[in-house]
Amino acid sequence: MNHSSFESLVASDTPTLIDFSAEWCGPCKMLAPVLKQLKQEMGENVRILKIDIDKNPALAARYRIQGVPTLMLYRNGNQLWCQSGLMPLAQLRAAVEQATALKG
Repeated sequence: MNHSSFESLVASDTPTLIDFSAEWCGPCKMLAPVLKQLKQEMGENVRILKIDIDKNPALAARYRIQGVPTLMLYRNGNQLWCQSGLMPLAQLRAAVEQATALKG
């Protein structure tokens, strides 16, 4: 994935949660079911995309990904929220709902 395709993905009016992760990352693997559950709960209200930093090093460098997992929430091309590390479902859901409500 290149920068322009990333930009077009996050330009959507639908909130887009980007999961910067890596195959070797234990916390990333633990976050996967949390993200799946979040998608089930929020349905079409959020789009979730996973980006492997090892397969997309230029993108990871451009967005200054220092550690994985790093989650970024975008809407209409604007970054609404960003956090690194493993998060429980309730905390992640609250962060997404709060960020989209404030910027919606």
